[in-house]
Amino acid sequence: MGTFYRTKVYDAFLPNFIASEIGLIQRTFEVSDSGVSADEYGKKIVKAGTVYPANNTTAKGIVFEDVDVTYGSRPASIIIAGRIFENRLHTKPDAEAKTALEKQGIYFDTATEITR
Repeated sequence: MGTFYRTKVYDAFLPNFIASEIGLIQRTFEVSDSGVSADEYGKKIVKAGTVYPANNTTAKGIVFEDVDVTYGSRPASIIIAGRIFENRLHTKPDAEAKTALEKQGIYFDTATEITR
């Protein structure tokens, strides 16, 4: 008999914020748990699409996928160049952050939302 693990899905729908995989460059950075609030389940999650490390002139990239920092800092994949749908990001970049990200090679597009 094998072990059965049950996982809980916290977000039912996560729209893709990557406009194109062509030119996408990612690097590994240490994501800190400082300033991250725990959710209703007691988890500290840095959401995919969050500007890293802060939403200001220090911006270096965008978090590629959710990072659980409940028990401290964790290494994570950060997008440092590529095409991104700005209107689908978890955190909308401030003007200063957007300028810093554009200087290093992140291009922002707007996704057309389709309702059915």
